[in-house]
Parts: sequence; C-alpha cells; structure tokens
Amino acid sequence: MLHGFCPPARFLPYLSWTDITTLPDRENTVIVLPVGATEQHGPHLPCAVDTLIAAGVVGHALSRLPASVPAYAMAPITYGKSEEHLHFPGTVTLTGRTLLSTIEELGESVYRAGFRKLLFVNGHGGQPQVLEMAARELRLRHGDFIVVPSFTWRVPHVAGQYLSEREKRLAMHAGHAETALVLALAPETVHMERAEAHYPPEFPSKLLSPDGRPACAWAARDFGDSGVIGDPTPATAEQGQAILDSLATGWAQAITELHAARWPARSAETWERGHFTGDVAGRTAA
Repeated sequence: MLHGFCPPARFLPYLSWTDITTLPDRENTVIVLPVGATEQHGPHLPCAVDTLIAAGVVGHALSRLPASVPAYAMAPITYGKSEEHLHFPGTVTLTGRTLLSTIEELGESVYRAGFRKLLFVNGHGGQPQVLEMAARELRLRHGDFIVVPSFTWRVPHVAGQYLSEREKRLAMHAGHAETALVLALAPETVHMERAEAHYPPEFPSKLLSPDGRPACAWAARDFGDSGVIGDPTPATAEQGQAILDSLATGWAQAITELHAARWPARSAETWERGHFTGDVAGRTAA
C-alpha cells in the first residue's frame, strides 16, 4: 500500500469477493485508481515519486471521508508512459498502447464488479492523454459508467504560495513542489544534499508559449544531465505537509461530490462494443 497511505478499510483489494457483492449501492460507490510511474526524478528524489504522490494523496483523502461516503482505492499503477525519461537508469516505461490497454482492462474489471464510478488520480504529467482516451473508450462501451480522468494537482492546493515566479513558469519535473511533497510523504527517500536547480531555456515564441514553457515535444535529457527541471533546493517537509493537507482536503471533497453526482445513462450500445457486457456472480445479467 506504499507506506500505509490508504486506510485498510478503504483499500479495495482487502475486501473479499463476497464483501464486494454485498456492498450497498455499488453504483454510486467511488473507486479510485492512483496512477503513477517509475522514472528518474533527479539525484535527490526516488524514481517512485509519481506513484508516491498519487497513492499518498489518495490515501490521505480517503482517510478524511466520513463513513457515509463509500469509496475505495485500488492498488496503484506503478509503471506508466515515461519515455521522456528513458535516458536515465531507474526509469521503467510502458508504451502508450500498453498503458491504454492496462487502464481499459482494469476499468472493465471495476465495471464487472458492479461499480459505476471510477476516478483516475494521475501523478505523472507524461500520460494524461492516455487516461483520457481510456476513459472515453470505457464510456463508449458502457453508457452507465462514469469515468473521470484527472491529475493529482487538479484540486485547489497551497503549493503556489511557496514557489518563486520562475518556478511557477518553468518548473516541470522534480522541482520545489514535488520535492516538498515527497519530504512529507516519504522523507527517508529524499537526499536534499544532492538537490540541484536546472531550468529549461525559455521557448522563443511568445505566441506559442506566453509563459516560456517548452511548446515543442521534449525529453528530460534535452535540458541537462541531472534530470531536474526546476529548483528543489528551497523545499521543506513543513511545506510538503501543508501541500499534502490541502490536496487531501480537495480530493476528499471531489470524491464526496462524485459519490453524490448523477449523470445521464445511455442505453444504446456503441457499435461493436456490446460484447463487453456480461455477468459475474452477484450481479444480474444485462
């Protein structure tokens, strides 16, 4: 469960199949899938950063939910689409196609179990498009499935109050905010004595990139040998705890709202996707 982030009573794999069958109102129970990656994050952070952050934020959010809100975390996905970091040892990457198939197949398992609300909390900036594609495909297959692809940092948080203006504009990887958050979640994995600041050059077209961030495709090695794109040196554990608290509060609210949400269901099948409907024990056949 990665450092015990998730309360055991909110961890879906700890339930038996009979426990799941007897859950009340499975249609409105929120299943949360933390999606991470294993990739270099400079010399000062572990390769598990994106997984630690996704799983850690989800676990802390679930711990804040009242018992009246049914929600469970799945085991996190620890490998993602990380080709932009493959020049560095420790990076373990899937292709986009493999990740897409993995997410779709996990989603099918969630649907077969009778759940109808699935939330992806993604910790890696190199794969949101894949999750969006998977969510759309699952919705096309199942007209009563609510699938939400989102990013760990999507909800309101306080990280911005600690960051310099340059950091806000140009940092993209292993910088101040990520380092602070890992200092709060898994401090034993951080080596601040190795922390270095490296920023990318500002993109030369203001029209394509008003803030100077790279508007073209890039690999981490394009910006130097450290793998850092930002300035982690000012990060502290106290900042990280404040960021974690704000993210957890935001996600607890989002999960609560998703539990209460109602969305139009589509009865008509989408062409060639009807074969995904079926029956498992404890659920009536479609």
